[in-house]
Formats: sequence, C-alpha cells, structure tokens
Amino acid sequence: MKSDTISAIATPRGEGGIGIVRISGSHALSVADAVFRARSQKALAEAASHCAVYGCVVERDGTPVDEGLALVMRAPHSYTCEDVVELQCHGGQSVMRRVLARTWEAGARAAERGEFTKRAFLNGRIDLAQAEAVMAVVEARSDRALKMAQGHLAGHFSDRIRAMRHQILGMVAHIEAAIDFPEDEVDDVLDVDLTRDITRLAEEIRGILSTANAGRILRDGLLTAIVGRPNVGKSSLLNALLREERAIVTDIPGTTRDAIEEYADVGGVPLRIIDTAGIRATEDTVERIGVERARDYAARAALVLALFDRSRPLGEEDEAILSLLKKKQAILLLTKADLPPKTTREDLLARVKAMGVVSASGSMPQVIEIAAQAKSGVDRIGFDVLTDAVCRIAYQDAAEGDEADFVADARQADALRRAEEHLRAAILTMEQEMGLDFVSIDLRSAVEALGELTGETVGDAILDEIFSKFCIGK
Repeated sequence: MKSDTISAIATPRGEGGIGIVRISGSHALSVADAVFRARSQKALAEAASHCAVYGCVVERDGTPVDEGLALVMRAPHSYTCEDVVELQCHGGQSVMRRVLARTWEAGARAAERGEFTKRAFLNGRIDLAQAEAVMAVVEARSDRALKMAQGHLAGHFSDRIRAMRHQILGMVAHIEAAIDFPEDEVDDVLDVDLTRDITRLAEEIRGILSTANAGRILRDGLLTAIVGRPNVGKSSLLNALLREERAIVTDIPGTTRDAIEEYADVGGVPLRIIDTAGIRATEDTVERIGVERARDYAARAALVLALFDRSRPLGEEDEAILSLLKKKQAILLLTKADLPPKTTREDLLARVKAMGVVSASGSMPQVIEIAAQAKSGVDRIGFDVLTDAVCRIAYQDAAEGDEADFVADARQADALRRAEEHLRAAILTMEQEMGLDFVSIDLRSAVEALGELTGETVGDAILDEIFSKFCIGK
C-alpha cells in the first residue's frame, strides 16, 4: 500500500566503500530509530532534516552491525515526498543484507522494483516522463545519452508536451463555447483559426517524432556488427573503439571464433558492437559455427561495419562480405591505411557498384580508409571520419544538440503518433464539415494521448509495467 514504509538497498550489488539502505514512508524515522543508535544518543526523530547523524546500526540486543551515517530527509523535501532515511554503512554484501533485514524486523517491508520513484510520481514530485528518465540516467552509456536522460529528468520534454496539451484544451474550450452560443456566429473565423493551429501542432508532433530513432539509439545503443574475412583487422577495430585490449589480435587467421559483444561510445553514440568471426570457407567445425553466427549477426544488425584489407587485393571472400550488405545500413572500411595499398577506394566502390550493393536508403555505402594501429606513428587514421559517419546514421533527421527534447522510447513514440493521428482526424473532420462537436472529440482524444506521456491519463496497468523495469532500490 502507498502508506506502507518500504526499504531496499539503493547501491549496486557487490563490494564497495559505501552501501546505502533507503527507507521511505510515514514510519521511516521510527524504523530507522529502531535499528540505528546515534553516537550522541539522541533519537533520529530529533534530527533536523537533511542532516547526517553519525552512529551505528545495531541488532535487537544492541550488538553493533556496522558503523555509519543516517541521513534524515523529512517530507515533503525528499525524493519520494515522504519521510526518508538513508543508512550509509560499509558496502559489503553481508553488511548490507543484515542492515536491510533489520529494517524489515523494525516494521518496514521490502520495496518493489521502482517503488521509490513510483511514489515520487504518485506524490506529484515528478511526472511519468521524468520518472522514466531516472533509469535512463542510471543506464546512460554515453554523454549524449546522458544529456537526453537529464533533459527529460529536468522536465524539458514534459514542458513541451504540457504546452501542446494546454493549447489543444484551449481549442476545445473555444469549440464548446461556439456550440453553446451559436448566436455569436463565430464558426467561420473559428474554422480558419482551428485548421491553422491544429495543423501547426500536428507538424510540431511530427517533428518530435522524427527524433524517435535517434532517441532509441541513444538509450538502447545501435546494434553494430563488425564483419570481414579473417585477419582483416576486426579485433583491432574493436579494441580501438573500446580504447582497451578487449579482443586478441594476432597474425593467425581465425583467432576470433565466437562473437564478442561490448558497448562503445563513438562520438557520444553508444554502439552495441559485436565482433564476429572472420567469414571464410573452413573445415574447422568450431570456426564454421562462428562464421554462421557472423552471417546471422550481420543480417540482424542495424549497422554493419564491413572491413576490407587495403594491403591485399579484393578476393572471393570479400565478395561474400559485400553480398551480405544489400539493403543494409553499412559503412565500408578499408583497413591498414598505413600500409602500401593494393586495393583503393575506387576499386572497392567499383566492386560494390558491379554487385549492385546499395544501403537501406538506396544510396551507395560510404567508404572510409582507417588504421587502428599505424606503424607510421600516426594512430587511429580515419577514426574522426568514421565517428562523423556513425553520428549521421544515428541522428538522421534529428538535430544534434537537441537531445533533451528527443523521444526516449517506444511508449512515448506510440503516444505521440496517436496524438498526431487524432489531430489529423480533426482536420479531416473540419474539411468534411461534420460539425464542431466531432472536432472536439478528436481533439480530446489527442489530449488524452499526450497525457499518457506525462502520466495524467495513464492507467495503473501501464504504470505497473513501466516501474517493473526499474531496479529494486530506485
């Protein structure tokens, strides 16, 4: 129940210098007092809000569990708008489990997933878009992803949605006034103004929706497969993008036999990179399985980085790679740009054209010459160009720098699409002269769809689904 006092470990699993057990609810102070003894011997109920109290968590018989701090935050000036106490102790797993168990013995119950944030939403401290941004901040894998999440958490996205919702409600009020007072003969003027204003709002929503793909990529990462024949430099590219020696690099073909998956921050765009086995004909059973997996990853990836050895002539294995790229979003990389060339950019483009390889958009894929480890002393040749290409693919029609207003997930995109559809329906209704009362129905439906973004018109089932994705303790 909402009135229950809840508790959970608020720091990640594992060992650390500090671990936090968070308690929230109307009895948070009394629960904390039952398990925490201040060095001053004063009760936590006497402590001022937002003050840290030094002391010790104790067993029922007074035996110390661990020393630490109790941070008191009184309602409504807390994360949940309820009384909150955070017990900050050493971050060992045994210590944390015991401190948490003591809070349950004192009357708190285990918090559900996302329940602290859900209470913040239900108590009006944040709206639903801000609540969803909490986990996005925690899970952000790049600076741009963090900027988008922080913008949503600060309310920039919600403010824009509320402003549109307010404008539509104003239109509904004008329509209902015109229906209630037909003698004023304002229908003609109202029709012109409504058509103009509804069209403008529909276009604004369409503009916001154009950021949905970029927002999804920033939040979840762009599934990217690195493919190429053996010994072409796939593992070297992965290590260069990660800026660490993650994959084994040798001159022996077939070193990578299974897929290696990692996240890389490329120009602020998180790439979920899969380094695959070299694609070639082989009698080795294990390597052959790796090759088949490489083909499968290339088929499923949203972006393929296809590598070709610039220091060797193109061969049948390279043509097999190119055949995987038809109708795919791909960047062609000519590796080992620090060595004398035997395959030029023009050679590769000519082979691409001859094989009829075009991207998902119908254009020719971009070719970039790179060197992950240049013997000439100039490291990372071509990586700035590669970074720019990745950013263009990720952002498409979205404007770099406006991440705070990006659509963050599929739920938000769906609500916006329905809002736009209702606005377009309202315009069609007016064009067909079906009556202002029918226009009002369409507009109210748009208002309801937009309300789902901020949580003003969302049902309990959707709320439960959203917060079930949170970690316990948040």
